[in-house]
Amino acid sequence: MKKFKELSKKPVKEREQATSKYWKEIDLLNETYNSRDEDNRYVFYDGPPTANGKPGIHHVISRTLKDMTCRYKTMQGYKVYKKAGWDTHGLPVEIEVEKKLGLHDKKEIENYGIEKFNEECKKSVFSYREKWQEMSDRMAYNVDMDDPYITLDNNYIESVWALLDKMYKDGLIYEGAKILPYCPRCGTGLASHEVAQGYENIKTTTAYVKFKRKDADEYFLAWTTTPWTLPSNVCLTVHPDIDYILAEKDGEKIYLAKNKAHDLLGHEGEDYTLIKELKGKDMEYMEYEQLLPIYDVNKKAFYVTCADYVTVEDGTGIVHTAPAFGEDDYQTGRKYDLPLINPVDEEGKFVGGPWAGQHVMDTDPEVLQRLKEENKLFRKQKIEHNYPHCWRCHTPLIYYSKPSWYIEVSKLKDKLVENNNGVNWYPEHVGEGRFGNWLENIKDWAISRNRYWGTPLNIWKCDKCNHTLSVGSRKELKELAIEDIDENIELHRPYVDDVHIRCPECGEIMTREKDVIDVWFDSGAMPFAQQHWPFEHTDDFDKVFPADFINEGIDQTRGWFYSLLAISTMITGKAPYKNVLVNDLILDKDGKKMSKSRGNTIDPIELFDKYGADVVRFYSLYVSPPWIPTKFDVSGLQEVESKFFRSFRNTYNFFQMYATTDETDPTEYFVEYKDRAVIDKWILSKFTNLQKFYFENMDKFEYTKVAREISNFVIEDLSNWYIRRNRRRFWKTEMDDDKKAVYNTTYEILVGLTKLIAPFTPFIAEEMYHDLTGEKSVHLAYFDKVNEDLIDNKLEEKMEIVRTFVTLARASREEVNIKVRQPLKKIVLDERFREKIEEFKDLIKEEINLKDIEYKKDLSEFMNYELKPNFKVAGSILGKHIKSFGNYLKDINAKDFISKLDKSDLNIKLDDEDIDIKRDYVDLRINSKEGFDVTMQGDYFVILDTEITDDLLMEGYARELVSKVQQMRKAKDFDVLDNIIIKINPTDKIKQAIEKYEDFIKDETLTVDIVIDENVDGEDVDLNGENVKIDVIRK
Repeated sequence: MKKFKELSKKPVKEREQATSKYWKEIDLLNETYNSRDEDNRYVFYDGPPTANGKPGIHHVISRTLKDMTCRYKTMQGYKVYKKAGWDTHGLPVEIEVEKKLGLHDKKEIENYGIEKFNEECKKSVFSYREKWQEMSDRMAYNVDMDDPYITLDNNYIESVWALLDKMYKDGLIYEGAKILPYCPRCGTGLASHEVAQGYENIKTTTAYVKFKRKDADEYFLAWTTTPWTLPSNVCLTVHPDIDYILAEKDGEKIYLAKNKAHDLLGHEGEDYTLIKELKGKDMEYMEYEQLLPIYDVNKKAFYVTCADYVTVEDGTGIVHTAPAFGEDDYQTGRKYDLPLINPVDEEGKFVGGPWAGQHVMDTDPEVLQRLKEENKLFRKQKIEHNYPHCWRCHTPLIYYSKPSWYIEVSKLKDKLVENNNGVNWYPEHVGEGRFGNWLENIKDWAISRNRYWGTPLNIWKCDKCNHTLSVGSRKELKELAIEDIDENIELHRPYVDDVHIRCPECGEIMTREKDVIDVWFDSGAMPFAQQHWPFEHTDDFDKVFPADFINEGIDQTRGWFYSLLAISTMITGKAPYKNVLVNDLILDKDGKKMSKSRGNTIDPIELFDKYGADVVRFYSLYVSPPWIPTKFDVSGLQEVESKFFRSFRNTYNFFQMYATTDETDPTEYFVEYKDRAVIDKWILSKFTNLQKFYFENMDKFEYTKVAREISNFVIEDLSNWYIRRNRRRFWKTEMDDDKKAVYNTTYEILVGLTKLIAPFTPFIAEEMYHDLTGEKSVHLAYFDKVNEDLIDNKLEEKMEIVRTFVTLARASREEVNIKVRQPLKKIVLDERFREKIEEFKDLIKEEINLKDIEYKKDLSEFMNYELKPNFKVAGSILGKHIKSFGNYLKDINAKDFISKLDKSDLNIKLDDEDIDIKRDYVDLRINSKEGFDVTMQGDYFVILDTEITDDLLMEGYARELVSKVQQMRKAKDFDVLDNIIIKINPTDKIKQAIEKYEDFIKDETLTVDIVIDENVDGEDVDLNGENVKIDVIRK
């Protein structure tokens, strides 16, 4: 016979760390993998974090979702493939190193030396690796972190090169000089999916500017949000089919869109005079004077052009156009063969002219001042709007023409959309809306970055004839290299920069394009690169591709989710994942974003130390669904810990204490389910329905629903009802079938529960399961099959009615201030419930402490009904009839009227008019008759007989005495089987109660003798208003 251990009482930190140590000893990670069948695989891809930043509470919540899904699948019998990763390249790393070294721009980096700089980057990427490891261990993140994929690894980079090489050879990679969003601080362009991640609100001074028509005293009025681009203006653009006007205001003649005239000029006839109307196409090729003649042009410019993208939602309907600084502008420039004025360098500063050396955005006030002085500024105003910023350093982006390498993903738009449509998104609207819409409008992927620390672009260009070629492996690089290089050359700058190739076209030298690639390509390549594909695992790649499940935050929609899908579609034609769970932001308790500057960040390790990782994990899932922003409130941890975890631990400890006392092991006997008590059948039915609900919802990632359902079952059904109702069965000394049945039932449910909560709360589940079964680990166990034979929904319905009546009766006692330990004569219930609850009559009597239950067909003899109009609802509807309606309700049989109204609307006459009356027009108030208290909930009424006879009063004293003695036994740490002696100095009433109920008191408290002692040195106790002294002594 096994003995069940008491749960550890050590601090939660020590308990969880001891369990972590045990998992390492049994090599749980490999055991979970090796113990499952190879043919039943489940693949999880872990999005790689950057290890040069500290982990936060949002990482804990994300990793909880990942870990619990993998644990759940393992317990379903799957062999779960799960490998951690590190994202080690890119500007976030470079920026940190720049700060450390005191460098401020690319020139300073190059002066410092690319080799030394990149070495510092390599060292820095794992600055916080130990912190990440600690967090992962402490929260039980059961993923392979000892052998992760790392994006800076040579094998990883080689795989990335192989992918790029295939795309290049498939004609998907090209060099273009498009308008690119560009970060002047970082000195590099951004891809469109990166731009989408960095919008921030800013205040901008916008300007309405007058462009003077050539050889005429007329002006074109145009609006701009970027005054610094005005020196680069080469044309004005209108919509060919929009109506425009020429109007005179304050002696000046102005062209603008007709429907913007009122906003900008005022009332026609009063504020301005209409000269003529014309279409946009009538203005095409009208010439105007260069607005700011600072830079020369080498082609015809400064005339009106037409384009369909012009709108009249903002501005004037006439668009200032600078092809160097906008995609639409650029396309217009190409269409009309306009010159391109780009006086801005890579640092975002003007070259030449009056503002040379100044950052462009800092010159807006000076540009506007010059326009004002030259009478070219019509109006300026400040607006707040969303503007794209660099997602890495938060610098406002500028758009301008720059050569860059692109992947032509737009060619594959239809395939990307098709593949996405085959993915299960949770929630659905992210895949269909946010992500789906993004794919529908996909732009080519700007892949190159003019930076240093990253995967080098594997394209070489001939210095003479500009022929290009790509290299797909280290072996190929060695074969093509002019220099004698090692095949294991490190694939980073500057080492690959020093490798040259003989041009196959002209025989001259080819040099590598100096760019590195977008870090999102690195992370999106992980399904392939983590396997060093195609150099290894070509024969078994399909074992780990595609992923069955991935999970990251909403911010990854246009980041990792996109790069994974784009690369996989280009390489395999398939989606790289089947199910995507998207979690939203983690906010503080007030709904504000967490940040260091606000001082509202939370250290997860501190929470683990105080509450335990189980509590943090369970709370994060319980508080709100993953796809809704989570307000993280530490007080919620306290509540979950005190309610759910305490109830669960107390239930186990109660079972353990009595099983140890009785020296019994429920696995050594089995009482057939049909022979168990009704309450056993009820809790087994409830638990089996919980199992059904669990599996149905876990498979849909409805983790919050599951957490709440488990919590409710443990607190309300198991602890507050089943265990409390069955304490006497545990207490009794005879080990008959009834006592065996309660042990069997409690044991089965506790073991079953530990399995259900194991994915959520791995530590407590492990400790409890290990103590209950003696087996190696709950995380190696399989879920039990749902035994639907145990479900009895009719029994559950009956018990729900019983519990409703008990709740109402207790509320009634509270209302009249009568304690539950004070027996009462009876409650009266509606006759229609007799058949459903009669078998539970004794249970109800015991729960409410009653002598009897009566059933009556008509409950009106115990209460007075009063009907009044519900003025909130009926006032506005009945209007002038409301007073008559009030009088009507006074004169009718209230009970009959409300009974009919509960079934359907009634038509009555008010002020000689037929009026339809609905149930919510009436406010029903019920008052109890003398000696009774009425409590109701919907269709349920409980009538409590509140009269306390002398006999009932005496019994109440006896029960109160039993309760106090039990508390004193516990306080003195007596064993549950210890016999005691009660010494008491009673009042006359208490003495009378002891004489009448002596046997009852002795049986309930294991008392062998009650000694009346006026000199007892005991505790002062109030027994329902009677003050006595009591002492209890172990016999």
